[in-house]
Amino acid sequence: MRATPVSPEAGGALARELAAAGLPVNDLGQPGRRFFRFDDEAGLVGYGGIEGVGADRLLRSVVVVPARRNAGLGGALVAALERAAANDGARTLYLLTTTAEPFFRRLGYAPVERSGAPAAIAGSAEFRTLCPASAAFLVKPIAA
Repeated sequence: MRATPVSPEAGGALARELAAAGLPVNDLGQPGRRFFRFDDEAGLVGYGGIEGVGADRLLRSVVVVPARRNAGLGGALVAALERAAANDGARTLYLLTTTAEPFFRRLGYAPVERSGAPAAIAGSAEFRTLCPASAAFLVKPIAA
């Protein structure tokens, strides 16, 4: 699977896919976010992003396009995002989800209390306003 950086300003397809999946798009162009388009030999698989700097990062905006779902590609897409984050110095990934908790738990993410969020995560727009308080908050340590 190939990962290609996507500029949110030039990534209309990114915003369309995220919006269609019910994921936040209001802050895509803000600083500190890196988004990727994932393709394989059959074409577009989906999109995903990493937000923040330092050891604690936010995994966000993970979507597999409808035509490619239920083929095991989501796990490969998340693994590629985890590698990219680890290669950039991240040691822990956090995420918020209202619909995909079982999927992320199968990938090794564990629930954590929102009150335990590090400042870098708790200060993000996704944590503060974009995701509802009812969203599951998950964490996973990642290796370099």
